[in-house]
Amino acid sequence: MAEESRDQAETAVEQEEAATGPEADEAADEAQAPSEVDELRAELEAAREEARRHQDLLLREAAETENYKKRATREKHDAIRYANESLVRDLLPVIDDLERAAEHARADGNPQSLLDGIELVLKSCLEALQKHAVTRITAKGEPFDPEKHEAYAQVETDEYAANTVVDEVHRGYYLADRLLRPSLVSVAKAATLQEKSVTEKDGPAVENDRTDD
Repeated sequence: MAEESRDQAETAVEQEEAATGPEADEAADEAQAPSEVDELRAELEAAREEARRHQDLLLREAAETENYKKRATREKHDAIRYANESLVRDLLPVIDDLERAAEHARADGNPQSLLDGIELVLKSCLEALQKHAVTRITAKGEPFDPEKHEAYAQVETDEYAANTVVDEVHRGYYLADRLLRPSLVSVAKAATLQEKSVTEKDGPAVENDRTDD
């Protein structure tokens, strides 16, 4: 009986040593190995999914950027193409007035009526331009200013001081503070001494002729 009990104890010890020995550790490692592989696979799949999300985001942003560029280019072209839309719309009533004035003049046959119609249309046109910051340049009787006047001729006269605008071939205009077109003008210059002496000499001669008569 005692011998049987001792055999059972030895068997239990051997079983315990087998459970805690190197073989047991190796079995435990083998049991844990599949779990680590699964974790690595899960992490890899998560990284791939994150990469796909970033790629999709980049593609969407690139598409939005391209659409924005196309839209901005189209809007820029439209802005340039229709930049004068409001000005043209304001000038259309002026054209209507001009057509009515021409029809009325043809029916009436009165030159004064035609002149009045033209002046009315001109006034309407200038008012339309003023709405768009277009202003006329005052030139006649003003000192010559190369910033806004362009001289095409010099006129010898005693009526105006030298370097004064005598006449305008066409008016100049500003758009806000930008010069659209300078006034084309003639400018006064003083008469030469020789011309003055000729004038003084001719004066008495005419007077003498009248005396002789």
